[in-house]
Amino acid sequence: METLENSNQKPLSVKEWLKTLLLLAIPVVGIVLLFVYAFGSNENPNRQNWAKAYLILVGIILALVIVGFIIFGSIMAATMAANS
Repeated sequence: METLENSNQKPLSVKEWLKTLLLLAIPVVGIVLLFVYAFGSNENPNRQNWAKAYLILVGIILALVIVGFIIFGSIMAATMAANS
């Protein structure tokens, strides 16, 4: 069984989570940090898994928004073509 002696294996404190969330609130820095947290080799596994899950969720939402725009755009184009 693995011990929590390594500092990267310890659970993150509330202070560390607040720091993480505040940094992610900065627009460009947040996106870069998500990738660093998700794919960095020296990251806490808790933060690393959270960042990967967050990136997957953002990817799914972005894909749904793009599909929605395509559907809405095609409906609008069809409507405009029918009215011409």
